[in-house]
Amino acid sequence: RFPFCVVWSPLPVITWVLPFIGHLGIADSNGIIHDFAGTKTIGRDNFLFGIPTRYVQLDVAQDQVTRWDEAVAKGSATYGSHSYNFFLDNCHSYVAECLTQFPFSGGGPWNMVILCFWVFVRGKYVDARGFFKTWLPFAIIALI
Repeated sequence: RFPFCVVWSPLPVITWVLPFIGHLGIADSNGIIHDFAGTKTIGRDNFLFGIPTRYVQLDVAQDQVTRWDEAVAKGSATYGSHSYNFFLDNCHSYVAECLTQFPFSGGGPWNMVILCFWVFVRGKYVDARGFFKTWLPFAIIALI
């Protein structure tokens, strides 16, 4: 579980060539991951591309826990009616919407480009396997 985290996993083929592009989700206070999994579909505790390989832990004060969960719920309600578009309205946009609902120090304004690079720079690997799952295909392609 990843409470109060933005989580990331590689996208097959795309991440192999562009290792900063992947699938994003956001976890509520119980660590349940929510992600925009397609048109009018919010995944809950079933991350679309498998177990996350990277995460960014957010600092949510104890008195803000309910507000955090409400922000994730509001973002999910909003995106539950959206049509998916890989370039314009995607999992990054969904996470940005959730984070915008919960303004906290150290971030924002949120959009898909900022989130992409924020997770790439600030994200921590879940374990060594996550690191290799992200970078090994890219390294093999780069060496060919």
